[in-house]
Amino acid sequence: MRETVPAHALRPGEPTVRGPHGVALLLFVLVWFSCAWFGSWPLNPNNATRLFAAFSIVERGDATIDRYQSLTIDKAQFGDHYYMDKAPGMTLMAVPLVWGVQKITGGETRDLVIDGANPRLMRFMALRLRVAVAIGAALLTAFAAVLLLDLATGITGSPAAGLYAALGYALGSIVWGWSTTMLGHAPVAALLLIATWAIWRGTSGAGELTRWRYPVIAGLALGWAVVIEFQAALGGVAIAGWALWRTQGVAWPMRGRVLALAVGAGIVAVLPLFAYNLFAFGTLFRLGYQGVVGFNGMQQGLFGLTYPKPGALFGILFGVRRGLLWVSPVIVLGAVGLFYMIRTRETRDLGVLAAAVIAIVLMVNASYVYWDGGASIGPRHSVPAIPFLALGLAVLWARSRKAWQRAALVVVLALSMAINLMIASTDIFGSEAYANPLWDRTILAMFLPGNLSTIPGDFFGWSAWRGFFLYLDVAVPLLALLILWTRAAERQAR
Repeated sequence: MRETVPAHALRPGEPTVRGPHGVALLLFVLVWFSCAWFGSWPLNPNNATRLFAAFSIVERGDATIDRYQSLTIDKAQFGDHYYMDKAPGMTLMAVPLVWGVQKITGGETRDLVIDGANPRLMRFMALRLRVAVAIGAALLTAFAAVLLLDLATGITGSPAAGLYAALGYALGSIVWGWSTTMLGHAPVAALLLIATWAIWRGTSGAGELTRWRYPVIAGLALGWAVVIEFQAALGGVAIAGWALWRTQGVAWPMRGRVLALAVGAGIVAVLPLFAYNLFAFGTLFRLGYQGVVGFNGMQQGLFGLTYPKPGALFGILFGVRRGLLWVSPVIVLGAVGLFYMIRTRETRDLGVLAAAVIAIVLMVNASYVYWDGGASIGPRHSVPAIPFLALGLAVLWARSRKAWQRAALVVVLALSMAINLMIASTDIFGSEAYANPLWDRTILAMFLPGNLSTIPGDFFGWSAWRGFFLYLDVAVPLLALLILWTRAAERQAR
């Protein structure tokens, strides 16, 4: 028999409305399609170093990137060998996919001249990058968008509010562009949100706490986020602390089992990190960051982390060069919704958690010596804060009762989606040479001249605009149907 949970053990604000299943399915398809359709430059050092490590593991059974090291500035050196200087999570996710593509196509890098000017090498890398993104970052972002729809609908009782938050997160922010890469920012954002949803859902109903899947999902998500980006552990600690608070009224036999499941799943998720270290370096506790080549700032503090600088924080949020305000204006509005969440008893604990995770991410970013992220559109190191800001969008929508208020919110979301469509369809890696990379590079130098990256354009010889308009031919009807179904669900929820 399933154990019962005393009513007093549950948190206030139990969800009464779920994210509509039909809307959730359409949202998943739209977000995944949007992220997988567009691409990023394979030879960006962050993409390249992760791909090169995957090539070496698949083709030679080791983690060195000696043969490719001249093509990336992001590398570590130990002794006479070069390695990827990143946390291994994204590479480990790509390894089975690179292996699968190799088995299907029969190609290996040993058959190619390793030269950035070699078009065959570029096509080789681009194909594997696209597959890794489609089954990696794009999939995680789409899944997280669906769970944000459910969470936001649950706390507001409004499917429309849930959809507004989900679209703001996945397509109205730079999460979209970073989900076209092998960098870990968007996947970590998704995993932190997935863990938050699992804890919230698992502690929000009389029968939910006895379901083993919620603590397992939370533990796996938090553990794997750390394997992708080590600093994700800081936000993970806040989320784990919130889980302890949410279960404080539960009797210990049941609480102990739930926590043991979560911790056990987290440990299982982290084990591949130690396996990679042993495989690559022959020791469990070496990190690629310890051998970084060419970035002297990494010697400051803890791998480049010192203390938060006010100037950096301003640049992350409002600066023309990297500011979140200019590339994702709708997301900044989420701060208003979080204020209302914290003031409301039923959502206060979730609002406090969201604010805490946002603060942790921003403070870590502002503490980093390379806080601007190098070649980047927007503040890439702050991407994991975006889903928690997006949560506030749902509350803001639900509290905006007047027609003109909602019309204004729709306009800001539409503007944000248009901006990020231009970013995602060109390249999220903005050169450091531009003072205003969004306008000078993305819009003027790339989007308007048609320097776009789409699947049919990159692999089937289509013109850039033809591939772009084919995307719109699919995405716009999906979005319209999504809105219609959400309006129907909204009427039923009332």
